[in-house]
Amino acid sequence: MAALNPTLVPVDGGLPDLSAVAVAATALGDTAPCGPGRLLAVINGGGAGRTVTVATPGTVDGLAIEDLAVTVAAGKTALIPLPRRPFAGTGGRAAITYDAVTSVTVAVLELGGR
Repeated sequence: MAALNPTLVPVDGGLPDLSAVAVAATALGDTAPCGPGRLLAVINGGGAGRTVTVATPGTVDGLAIEDLAVTVAAGKTALIPLPRRPFAGTGGRAAITYDAVTSVTVAVLELGGR
């Protein structure tokens, strides 16, 4: 798994150029830091929808929490919030996998600053 690092997005400056900060999704999956204002941007440049799964390592009353699966349509971008709960696993990072990685790029964004 590749460890993704956040890109700071100033609250008064809009989104950064995603194509400049996004990297290729890793076939074995990626990890990203969780916390307030953190988002996973998934850019699907391919011709078919892609499913991104964010693992939920915790349990509630001994029952596993269902993983989050988001389908990103062909040619679209999804922004997936990464709060600590329920996604933070080892080292406070989310574990992210993809059903396929061809033409899929990702970036972690952190809202804040000026």
